[in-house]
Amino acid sequence: MPGSRIRRAWITTAAAAALAFTGLAAPAQAEDLPPDVPESWIQEPRATEGTPSPYGARDWTAPGGAASPGDFTLSPGAMNAETTRRVTRLDVVLPKSGVQNLLAGANRTAQPWCSRDSFGTAPDPDIKYCLQNDDSISREWVPQGFSGVSDAKDNELWGEAGNIRLYASYDGWDPGREDDPDPSTGDCTASEAEANDACNQKGVRITFVQSRTNPATGSPEIKYRHVLLGWTYVNSADHISFDGLHAAEYPIQKGVHAGGIVWYGNYLYVADTRNGLRVFDMRYIMDLDPDGDPGTHDAMGSDTDGVQTTANVQDKTKVGRHNHVWYSFGYRYVMPQVAAWRFKATQNNPKGSYACVATGAPKASYISLDRSTVPDRLIMGEYCRPESGYPSTGRIASYPVAALAGRSADVTAEGWANYLTMTNGGAQGAAAYNGTLYVNQSKGTDEPGNLWRHHWSDGRLVQDGQAVKTARGAEDLYVERGTGRLWSVSEHRPGVASDCTANRDPADPVGTDYCQRVLYGHKMSWLDARP
Repeated sequence: MPGSRIRRAWITTAAAAALAFTGLAAPAQAEDLPPDVPESWIQEPRATEGTPSPYGARDWTAPGGAASPGDFTLSPGAMNAETTRRVTRLDVVLPKSGVQNLLAGANRTAQPWCSRDSFGTAPDPDIKYCLQNDDSISREWVPQGFSGVSDAKDNELWGEAGNIRLYASYDGWDPGREDDPDPSTGDCTASEAEANDACNQKGVRITFVQSRTNPATGSPEIKYRHVLLGWTYVNSADHISFDGLHAAEYPIQKGVHAGGIVWYGNYLYVADTRNGLRVFDMRYIMDLDPDGDPGTHDAMGSDTDGVQTTANVQDKTKVGRHNHVWYSFGYRYVMPQVAAWRFKATQNNPKGSYACVATGAPKASYISLDRSTVPDRLIMGEYCRPESGYPSTGRIASYPVAALAGRSADVTAEGWANYLTMTNGGAQGAAAYNGTLYVNQSKGTDEPGNLWRHHWSDGRLVQDGQAVKTARGAEDLYVERGTGRLWSVSEHRPGVASDCTANRDPADPVGTDYCQRVLYGHKMSWLDARP
């Protein structure tokens, strides 16, 4: 998706060599640094890149056929130990907030069953939440991954809090930290970036959503709060700092897409499409406005220099530490990356294409959790569009999720690995429960998506019945065991295609648009009963 990007010039070889020797990683918006980001400073992880070449039919079995679990093997990120040291250092400086405190102060409201309708001719879901208008139509933030407390805990409670759902969004207006050679994409100048926070590359945010009873009124409500994901680094002034989540790999990928997320125990796993997984920890959610009053610029701690710092959550154009003041693109909460998992196999998927090779490292397009198996398993799958020479419909496999907490040895997909059955590809999310694999397939903005059901038979994936029509722009899937619902989120927004604007009611130009975003849940019992 083209967007406005900040043009950068290469720094001198001497400066790059000096910082490479120290092992420091620094983003463009750090203090005391030149405005460029050399390729050697890419945020971890990064898979080994190979030379793409078409693979014939001999390299894959068929739609639904077996794939190689070994291609999915993940290796611990090379910088995990250093990342731990950085997060520990940041923890000394910035105060933390637990999930329950964050939810108690949730500042945004979702509405159930508003007039927005991303389903059109598709059947209504069992439940639907409409986001606030700015989130529903945001050009900048595009929803993708979905998880919740049913993934996180066997009893579906975080302490005493329940009914918690999470969705991830990526900065789709200015995605990732790129060196884009195309001058027609409308790069922001330095002064424009300072004046317009949308020019800044914010990366990924996670949104915590809770349906609950308001303690003051006794009325039901749905509240939510955004949390910025961050990457820690040490800048040239030897200060710990953080930046938004990025991947400088243009045109391999434009930023971290966050196409899938899984909350399991304390950890949040985020899919990094070409590379593997990024890992975050719910115990390290930093609070830059502890008193809840953005105007007070609360006192923070001091780093190894002993200088007292403060925070500013009103300025949306900066991130990290600048002149002893902490910024976060205006977000109160920041959750830094604590570790990574990288694909061990070479990444041979063609750049700038939705086609997929049939062997080698997959793409981590989406992830989910299956708690109906022993052990609990993290599911990972690919978004692919087959084309000549690249027949793969997309691979999907599962890992024992508890093994990902160790970070000391490779973790291999176990139990099964298959190609998806949809011959034209397009899987946006998949989730398994009690032997059924559900797969969301997007059909673009002009028609509802498809929700497919499958079972395994003699090592193959077999479709069950017909596709169930679902939301336009259907994304990642999340199983909520207690309610028996399969949740997802729609990603489209009005104005990006004629289909979105053509279906708008002139009398209500915002409220009924087919392409406004909603969170929604289907009853799995209803899905399983469809023909």
